[in-house]
Amino acid sequence: MSGVPEIGSLTDRVSFQRRETTGEDEGGHIALFVPVTSLWARVRAMSSRQVSEADARGVAVSHSVVVRFRSDVKAGDRFGYRGRWLSVVSAGDLNGRRAWLSCACVETRAVG
Repeated sequence: MSGVPEIGSLTDRVSFQRRETTGEDEGGHIALFVPVTSLWARVRAMSSRQVSEADARGVAVSHSVVVRFRSDVKAGDRFGYRGRWLSVVSAGDLNGRRAWLSCACVETRAVG
């Protein structure tokens, strides 16, 4: 079956962090990332593009991250991978059998 990982192909170690929002004393909210666990994954870079935010130029790199199925991964969470942060855009059951979870992620970096 295409896209389903082979045994032993989850060779990348990632840290999974959940996004939580908390109130500030001055009013408003702040997003915090709470460590959940470390996982074995298959991480693959998919594409990259230039982005502009405010006065900064950057690059957005999309990644595919596949882990064993978990029901608690959602958009806004992130994976730490080799010193970079991959933000989860979407997560879904890879083959409908609740064995694998495929996550579409994006990494954004400023380039100057």
